[in-house]
Amino acid sequence: MVDRPEVALDELYREVVMDHHRHPRGRTPLARVDARAHGFNPVCGDEVLLSVALDDERIAGVQVQGRGCAICTASGSIMAEMLPGRTVSEAETTSEAFRGVMHGTPAPADVDLGDLEALEGVQKFAVRVKCAMLPWVTLRDAIRAWRNGGTEATSTTEQEVG
Repeated sequence: MVDRPEVALDELYREVVMDHHRHPRGRTPLARVDARAHGFNPVCGDEVLLSVALDDERIAGVQVQGRGCAICTASGSIMAEMLPGRTVSEAETTSEAFRGVMHGTPAPADVDLGDLEALEGVQKFAVRVKCAMLPWVTLRDAIRAWRNGGTEATSTTEQEVG
């Protein structure tokens, strides 16, 4: 049998996604919520309630609640794990880079997607791209509400998630 590195990498990526699905990070309630948004994908029923605690322009914590498929859950879990400590601007840059990857554009060299790279194969399935993007689009809505002086945004059936 010949060792095929791309098969090993695919398996590793599947393991990362399933670990985040089975043991989602970011489920612990935050002591303080500065921004919150609700996202819903009517195509598959994925639903995300995202809460963010901020220290000025730095993300102090992320809580992701909801229900969804393995891809949506893993994407939200990865977000909750990677964003604390980053600035809002860095989170937005990561979100945009991930959106690009989901649409076939390589991530910029200066953007570390971390475990989000495990979701790169999702781009082959257009309907699943919406699942991977839902937590990130919901984050964008929460940040927008926070910048506009509010704390909560709701995006449901008309939300653009891809």
